[in-house]
Amino acid sequence: MLENLNYSLFYWINATPASPQWMISFAIFIARDLISIVPLLAAILWLWGPRGQVSAQRQLVIKMAMAIGASLLLSWVIGHIYPHDRPFVDGVGYNFLQHAPDDSFPSDHGTVIFTFALAFLFWHRLWTGVVMLVIGCAIAWSRVYLGVHWPMDMVGGFLSGLIGCLAAQVMWNAFGEALYQHLRTLYRFCFSLPIRKGWVRD
Repeated sequence: MLENLNYSLFYWINATPASPQWMISFAIFIARDLISIVPLLAAILWLWGPRGQVSAQRQLVIKMAMAIGASLLLSWVIGHIYPHDRPFVDGVGYNFLQHAPDDSFPSDHGTVIFTFALAFLFWHRLWTGVVMLVIGCAIAWSRVYLGVHWPMDMVGGFLSGLIGCLAAQVMWNAFGEALYQHLRTLYRFCFSLPIRKGWVRD
């Protein structure tokens, strides 16, 4: 039943040779490059921002890192317990993005972007979480559209992200504050010159 739904959704979303070339190019940009928003935003949140909010932003970055680490570990375990071929490996649909024929479920891209989005939703502001979720859905759509993932791979990524955020909250409650203080001390040592110059926040 679930596999039939997976196939039906895939055929509905997947591009074909008749699809507009601009649409395929746009999907390739989203699928391949938009994920860079994760490290970019994490760096911005850590290095800059209103003085009164920097501490909260850095704690958010640490929680995000914990959540992404936990969700990717879970994704790796699931992928080895329940290996699932990618559509192009099974000869299903059309493929427009070069990719290694490794395990498909859950999607690593989906896991990372949905964990990132849920972290904003849980620990930042509602509107930023919603924006990140929209970006996550765009990435999920693009990778199915281009034929490198099944729709359920993205659902698996979302669920992995949710569990990763829950695990991160537990870890934060256990040792988050101490970790934050250690990382802040390390940051001040490594970035002492840019901090003195006023290029980044203390």
